[in-house]
Amino acid sequence: MIKAVNQSTIELVQGDITEIQTEAVVNAANRDLVHGGGVAGAIVRKGGQTVQQESSRWIQEHGPLPVGTAAITRAGRLPASYVIHAVGPRMGEGDEDMKLRQATLNSLKLADQHGLTSVAFPAISTGIFGYPVDRCAKIMLTATIEYLKGDTHLKRIVFCLWDHHTCVIFKNALEKS
Repeated sequence: MIKAVNQSTIELVQGDITEIQTEAVVNAANRDLVHGGGVAGAIVRKGGQTVQQESSRWIQEHGPLPVGTAAITRAGRLPASYVIHAVGPRMGEGDEDMKLRQATLNSLKLADQHGLTSVAFPAISTGIFGYPVDRCAKIMLTATIEYLKGDTHLKRIVFCLWDHHTCVIFKNALEKS
């Protein structure tokens, strides 16, 4: 499914984010940028140790990332050139909706600051962090649509969703937005 917003598009696809053809992919990261499992682990397995090495160097220079913020590294062997590491909320920590919205917006801003025109997102925080997929879809899509209504270089935003169930939930949310 594709939805136009100003001069940009939002696209929903089911698949593997490590194979998507965008300039950047967003990693559902933890605050220390230690990429062990889930989306983060898949990105390092496919992109190579360059992703983890650059992430570790970023943390050494700047310290842990607060929830809701993002950092950017090169993408190693991925088809994308960059990985934007967005720290989403864990369910139960408080203000989860606002933190997910900020993680989404900060990722989009970082892509814009680097002159990128395309970026792919996973469903941030819906894995081990326990965030409900329906809430995630609504918040991430709403934040993205609002962002694309402003001044941006971004032309193509892809939500690359691993399974059919998540893809259907995002499709329903996008149709309502």
